[in-house]
Amino acid sequence: MLYYALVFLVVALIAGVLGFGGIAGASAGIAKILFGIFIILFIISLAMRLFRQA
Repeated sequence: MLYYALVFLVVALIAGVLGFGGIAGASAGIAKILFGIFIILFIISLAMRLFRQA
Protein backbone atom coordinates (compact mmCIF):
# COMPACT_ATOMS: atom_id res chain seq x y z
CA MET A 1 0.00 0.00 0.00
CA LEU A 2 2.88 2.35 0.75
CA TYR A 3 4.22 1.53 -2.71
CA TYR A 4 1.01 2.76 -4.34
CA ALA A 5 1.05 5.93 -2.24
CA LEU A 6 4.58 6.65 -3.45
CA VAL A 7 3.61 5.90 -7.06
CA PHE A 8 0.71 8.37 -6.90
CA LEU A 9 3.00 10.94 -5.25
CA VAL A 10 5.51 10.63 -8.08
CA VAL A 11 2.71 10.89 -10.66
CA ALA A 12 1.44 14.02 -8.90
CA LEU A 13 4.91 15.58 -8.88
CA ILE A 14 5.52 14.85 -12.55
CA ALA A 15 2.05 16.08 -13.54
CA GLY A 16 2.58 19.24 -11.49
CA VAL A 17 5.90 19.96 -13.16
CA LEU A 18 4.36 19.44 -16.59
CA GLY A 19 1.43 21.73 -15.77
CA PHE A 20 -1.41 19.25 -15.45
CA GLY A 21 -2.98 20.73 -12.33
CA GLY A 22 -6.11 18.57 -12.22
CA ILE A 23 -4.26 15.30 -12.54
CA ALA A 24 -1.65 16.46 -10.02
CA GLY A 25 -4.31 17.38 -7.49
CA ALA A 26 -6.20 14.13 -7.90
CA SER A 27 -3.03 12.05 -7.64
CA ALA A 28 -1.89 13.95 -4.56
CA GLY A 29 -5.29 13.37 -2.94
CA ILE A 30 -5.16 9.65 -3.65
CA ALA A 31 -1.60 9.50 -2.31
CA LYS A 32 -2.70 11.22 0.91
CA ILE A 33 -5.59 8.80 1.40
CA LEU A 34 -3.42 5.73 0.76
CA PHE A 35 -0.71 7.01 3.09
CA GLY A 36 -3.29 7.65 5.82
CA ILE A 37 -4.66 4.13 5.45
CA PHE A 38 -1.10 2.78 5.59
CA ILE A 39 -0.36 4.66 8.82
CA ILE A 40 -3.58 3.46 10.45
CA LEU A 41 -2.92 -0.17 9.50
CA PHE A 42 0.68 0.14 10.68
CA ILE A 43 -0.39 1.44 14.09
CA ILE A 44 -2.99 -1.32 14.43
CA SER A 45 -0.34 -3.89 13.50
CA LEU A 46 2.05 -2.54 16.13
CA ALA A 47 -0.68 -2.54 18.79
CA MET A 48 -1.66 -6.12 17.97
CA ARG A 49 1.97 -7.21 18.19
CA LEU A 50 2.45 -5.52 21.57
CA PHE A 51 -0.73 -7.01 23.02
CA ARG A 52 0.11 -10.46 21.70
CA GLN A 53 3.52 -10.46 23.40
CA ALA A 54 2.20 -9.23 26.75
